[in-house]
Order: sequence, then C-alpha cells, then structure tokens
Amino acid sequence: MNNYFATVARGLEPIAAQELERLGAMDVRPEFTGVHFAGDQALLYRVNLWARTIFRVLVPIKEFYCPSPEMLYKEVQKISWEQYLQPYNTLAVDCTGSNQKLNHTHFTALQVKNAIVDQQRSQSGKRSSIDIENPDLLINVHIHQDRCILSLDSSGTSLHRRGYRPAMGLAPLKETLAAAILDMAEWDASLPFLDPLCGSGTLPIEAGLKALNIAPGLFRQKFGFFSWSDFDEPLWQELLEEAKNSRKLDLKEIISGSDRDYDVLTQARANAERCGIGHKITFTQTDLSQLEAPTDCGILICNPPYGERLGDARELGDLYKMLGDVFKQRFKGWTAFILTGNKELAKKVGLKASRRIPVYNGSLACTLLKYELY
Repeated sequence: MNNYFATVARGLEPIAAQELERLGAMDVRPEFTGVHFAGDQALLYRVNLWARTIFRVLVPIKEFYCPSPEMLYKEVQKISWEQYLQPYNTLAVDCTGSNQKLNHTHFTALQVKNAIVDQQRSQSGKRSSIDIENPDLLINVHIHQDRCILSLDSSGTSLHRRGYRPAMGLAPLKETLAAAILDMAEWDASLPFLDPLCGSGTLPIEAGLKALNIAPGLFRQKFGFFSWSDFDEPLWQELLEEAKNSRKLDLKEIISGSDRDYDVLTQARANAERCGIGHKITFTQTDLSQLEAPTDCGILICNPPYGERLGDARELGDLYKMLGDVFKQRFKGWTAFILTGNKELAKKVGLKASRRIPVYNGSLACTLLKYELY
C-alpha cells in the first residue's frame, strides 16, 4: 500500500473523497484542497484514468523540517534521486505554499532543482535538462509553515485537461467543476439533462461521459507516470482495456445543450465529437426566450455569466429574470440549478431556491442555487 494525495478545487474535497472511495481507495481523508488516500499501483493508474473531480495525484516521497532555503537544499540532497531520475531524463519542479524565508515559489523550485542536478553532477558528471512543458519527472514541492512535502506528480498536466476540449468559449467551466456540479445536483443517467446556456458544451459532455461510463482519461495522450522507472506497461494496458470495454453504448435519457450563439455550438459539437459522443448529445441553436422543455421532467443546470468575466452585471439582470420566467412557465416537473457568483443577479430570477450550495469557480466564491419547479 502506498500513500497518495489528490489535489482538488476548494470546496470539492467531500465529493472527491466519495469518488476516490468508489474507485477503491483506502484510508480516505479529505483536507483543505486535497484528499489523502492509500492504495496500490493499480489504484494510482485507475484514479488518473477515471477520476472526474480531481486535478492531480501526488505520490509523497519525503516530509521534513524546512525553515530555510539552506535546509531545503540539504534535505533534497539526502534523497537518492537515481531511483527516480537519470541524467538523460528531463525534469521540472512545481512549488506551492510558502513560509517566512521561502516566500517565492519560483525561488523554492529553483533550490530543489539545483539540489537534484548538483547531486547528479557529483555522481556522474551529467545532469538532467529542464523541460517545463513535458518533463519525464514532475516534482511537487509544498511548503507549509516550517514543513516541506516533496512529491512526484503522477498526472503530469492537470486531470481537468481531459484532452477533448481544444475548443473553448470565453469563460469555460473546468471539466472537474462541471463533473462535481453534476454530483451536487444528484443527477444520474436515468434523468434527462439540459443546459440552456451550454457554451462550448462542458456540462452536457461531462454528463454524457458519466452516463455512458466513459473514463475521462481515455482522451489524454500522456500521464506523468508513463516515464517513471517503475511504470508497469502491461498493468496500464489491462486497465485501459477494462475502461474501453466498460463504456455503455446508449443513453437512457436525452442529454442536451442549447445556446443562441452558433459559433460556440460549433465548438461544443466539435468537443463532443472528439470524445466519441457527438452523435449521443443534442445541441440546438435556441434563444433562451424560445426554450421549451424537451420532456416532462429532468435536471436543468446552467452557468450564466455573472459579471466577473463575461458581460456587465447591470446588463445581465434581464437574462436572470428571463431564466426565472422560462423555468416557471415551461419547466414544471423539472429541477433547475443555476451557478452564479453574483447575489444581486440571483435575486432577479424571482424564484425561491430550495437549496444554496457554496461552490468555488476558480478563486471566485459562487453559489449553486436549486429550484424545485412545480
């Protein structure tokens, strides 16, 4: 059994913990923006392949007292880096956190890099090159007060970058947050799903992937652990085959997205095609004022602009009022959710929320508002 740490967006720790347990993780312990868990190598690979709500899976290799740059360098040099890295491998160091004397993440990362390559030089006369974009080994350094945790990053790039979405709208929702919102809304494949302001399609696509039991990692070209010295290629291929064979062929209920913008709908369709579900999801060009419920009941989720990034908050009041009117008049029998970061705009909906769920969209404090439409 190895110990792992999954990094997650603020506020999503309980949802990520539940997901890890479903994937077979042991000793699951959420903490601020992360979840500790334990398991074998197969679990490490499986979490990277299947997790929908986490960013990265870190493998801690050392924790130590670290009040200063000098102590950081000294402790990093004590690790036998040849077990993880050869001079012909490339390297990158990522740093989070700080303390009084290690208060610049770039400098902290540089100290760790120097300690590693100095050790390599003294042993072989050669050293690893730095490759920030696509390293063979990505090391995570986390400084908290006078402690440092050094970890290997098994994911490489963040897992929210599924690989299906080169096409994005102006204010895209991260795939991990979209997947978490589906969980918060208690949506499952037996319920029709609609996003009436779908933009580049993140919510309907994540709903489609979940409903068809498609592992989000299937669209990625690479994970960090591919270039590790202990990479078990046969085990990975076995898990990959298992994932490919477990996908479902058909949806139980309609999953749809609509938007008035033809160009973003073109992006949405292209994104859905890239993950092989373009023919499963319905995307329609529809102005909100013309929107009709496709079925008698279902779950509606939308992420309208709220003045922080898209549009001006004062001009968005009419949009929120229309959302409330359309829900009330045409979606009886449905449950609707609106993600918003603006309390004043939320009041314009004119409906009483049955639940208010705190959510962070990046660093922005938002609320997921639930409306029971009778």
